[in-house]
Amino acid sequence: MTNCRKILTGKKIEVKINGVVIDKKNPLIIAGPCAVESREQIITIAKEVKKLGATALRGGAFKPRTSPYAFQGLEEEGLKYLKEASEITGLPVVTEITDQKYIEMFEKYVDVFQVGSRNMNNYTLLKALGKVKKPILLKRGMSSTIYEWILAAEYLAEFGNTNIILCERGIRTFDTYTRNTLDLAAIPIMKKETGLPVIVDPSHGTGRRELIEPMTMAGLSAGADGVIIEVHNDPDNALSDGLQSIYPIQFKKIVEKIKKFMESEI
Repeated sequence: MTNCRKILTGKKIEVKINGVVIDKKNPLIIAGPCAVESREQIITIAKEVKKLGATALRGGAFKPRTSPYAFQGLEEEGLKYLKEASEITGLPVVTEITDQKYIEMFEKYVDVFQVGSRNMNNYTLLKALGKVKKPILLKRGMSSTIYEWILAAEYLAEFGNTNIILCERGIRTFDTYTRNTLDLAAIPIMKKETGLPVIVDPSHGTGRRELIEPMTMAGLSAGADGVIIEVHNDPDNALSDGLQSIYPIQFKKIVEKIKKFMESEI
């Protein structure tokens, strides 16, 4: 496998978001709704998660959905709202890009470009993002092997961008109790194999609100450098992924646990 790589061979690579290094001593805590639904919604949630300890803001403006009839996002309008929420709170914006034609637009609003599960194997997009100077959050494909994920990251690095944050977000297996199967073993494997920071997504990894807290802590225990969690002020009426979104009060408890865990590790 090492022979297939020129850059990501396991040597530790320092990755920063707006000058802040991402590692276990300074965990990345990304929080926010699955989708930006309105200006009021994203600003309200951004203020709340900032107050509770988030270090970055998530929210989908372009939403690739399985059903063509599901909410597809507010597109550039949503990016503008994210940017405004960022300016109010100071939280850097992490949001998914679905097509290389949007790169110039995203540059104006976004701090971290997210490559979602569906696009991990979109090599044309990866090549284009390799030329971007901002960090890339690369999620594992829903049916991708470890090696395929590593080589997707290598595409970004080969084309010039080693500011890569890997995200284990669960893989598709035979089980249907949870939305996906969160592969915790992938966390130490990817850190060893690539030298990149790895975060965990317990929201997509389980699809169940009650499992977010335990799987967050399990991910950190496995060596994750942070988490990305869907937080909504009214998850039962969210336009997407409400079942896996938690309330701010639940997020508060999780952040408190993360801080205690990190203090015990240092």
